Amino acid sequence: MKNLFKRRRFSRELKRLAQENGGRGKPLCVMNDIVFKAMLASDTEDSREALRSLLSACTRREVCEVRVSANDLIPAHLDAKSSRLDVHAVFNDGEAADLEMQMGLSGDDLKARAAYYAAMLLSGQSRKGHTYGGIKRVYQIFFLNCVLFPESGKPSRRYSYREEEENDRLTEVTEILFYEMPKLEQRMTDILNGTAGVNGLSADEKWCMYMKYRHEERAAQLVEKLYRQEEGIMRAEKAVNRMDRDYEKFARKMAEMKNSMDRAQRVYDLKKEAREEGLAEGLAEGREEKTLEIARKMKAAGRSFAEIEEFTGLPEAAAERL
Repeated sequence: MKNLFKRRRFSRELKRLAQENGGRGKPLCVMNDIVFKAMLASDTEDSREALRSLLSACTRREVCEVRVSANDLIPAHLDAKSSRLDVHAVFNDGEAADLEMQMGLSGDDLKARAAYYAAMLLSGQSRKGHTYGGIKRVYQIFFLNCVLFPESGKPSRRYSYREEEENDRLTEVTEILFYEMPKLEQRMTDILNGTAGVNGLSADEKWCMYMKYRHEERAAQLVEKLYRQEEGIMRAEKAVNRMDRDYEKFARKMAEMKNSMDRAQRVYDLKKEAREEGLAEGLAEGREEKTLEIARKMKAAGRSFAEIEEFTGLPEAAAERL
């Protein structure tokens, strides 16, 4: 039942994507919220491996196994703000991560939102009788197609609880990561100009390059090089291509349905027009017959042809022939 619900939800999202991108003729943009979630959270081996690889790159640790969990976090109380995550993943050792794709800045405070999501991931582990020492680490990861920290040129930022002067870490149970993908533009330019190569990129930067530039024509060769070199990105590309094929299949069905509906509408319009013309002709004939009937009665009553013409509009010559 759970998998069926996921498939139906994916179908609805894919349909919405088709409606929003009708006739696009371009590669899917991974930064699109629907594509991002479907790439990493679909019930396929490619999606699972792509998610595992991306988390390994971001957390800088080997993730052996990962599963997608419910993306609706349970609020602490009835009046609490509910949270719906993009991709909620749980590792084989119990650690967890939320991956969010943010297309642009909004009126929301993304820094506070990241801290709140991380706290919700932690609080979700609380159980009666369990000690706090058993709490597993959580990672809150934001991929941003915008600049949140303009004072720095660093594309990735990592935050944890540390002492303000001596910088020692209070605990390792929370890490918050931000990836500001627009800050990779200079490296992208250098790669395209041949002054730099992909080998100089870290594992997480390669992922950001893939997600940021997959849909851009100028980056086609770079994207191909990335997914040929990195197994995880190759799995992501397969997952997106599968969705692209599903989109094309759906788009064809939509086109066929639209053509069928258009044909049916044309037939309906023609029949309606014919009915209206027939009705108009019938009304005209009825009005003419009524005029002649009145003219006959007036003639039988001895009215002059001039009076008949004035009253019915029937010419005198026609009245004479009645």
